[in-house]
Amino acid sequence: MDNYEKVALAIDYIKNHFKEQPDLREIAAAAHLSPFHFQRVFAEWAGVSPKKFLQFLTLDYAKALLKNDQATLMDAAFETGLSGTSRLHDLFVNIESMTPGEYKNGGKALQINYSFAESPFGNVIVASTSKGICYMAFSEDETAAFTGLVQAFPAATFRQMTDLMQQHALYIFTQDWASLSDIKLHLKGTPFQLKVWDALLHIPLGQVSTYSDIAQKINHPNASRAVGSAIGSNPVAFLIPCHRVIKANGETGGYHWGATRKNAILGWEAANISPEKDL
Repeated sequence: MDNYEKVALAIDYIKNHFKEQPDLREIAAAAHLSPFHFQRVFAEWAGVSPKKFLQFLTLDYAKALLKNDQATLMDAAFETGLSGTSRLHDLFVNIESMTPGEYKNGGKALQINYSFAESPFGNVIVASTSKGICYMAFSEDETAAFTGLVQAFPAATFRQMTDLMQQHALYIFTQDWASLSDIKLHLKGTPFQLKVWDALLHIPLGQVSTYSDIAQKINHPNASRAVGSAIGSNPVAFLIPCHRVIKANGETGGYHWGATRKNAILGWEAANISPEKDL
């Protein structure tokens, strides 16, 4: 197993036993590692100790984020796409919608480059047109990953190659965002889906929102269910942070690429903005 797979086992254990506040020995056993080795592997992956990470995955932590009155910061972040604090990266992700023709004909006349890469949360496939990233998904099976891409754009022409757009997009997985360039997305979606996806881009790193909050932000307060469907159809994993939307009761809820991966991403992001990374 690679480090993410080992950590994933630990995260599953933490998520299922956080009320018991398990100690290092118990969590390490779930990952089939000695406590000393597990502590090192986990700290290298998350940037914090397993004990601190456990705090990030508790319901109390999620509820505190949801209840925390940060209207000024959240409103500013939603309007500008910036975090508002120096600890959060200044990433700009711009969405350009595909033309009606590209949307309806399955990507006919589109040349799509694609490649496979490693990330802290498992392997990914990332694909791009001449205008931007059009697809990114987590998958440990390259054949299945490519099949998913083809299903999204059945009439497109595909070429396996890594281009500069993909390299810029993948840089988001590093822990130093100081030199991130703008990332352009070229997406196929309905106007409602595009509006939801744009709203997700304005949830600051290390923060979470709810389905009803997103519905309010896009001026469709009664459309929480439709918002959930649009979030579930997000074609660009991680870059459009659908993982930052959780249930109103503080539970993380489902995720297209797996609940364990969602918990891992949320904890990793929280760890990367924490002023107590050395704990």
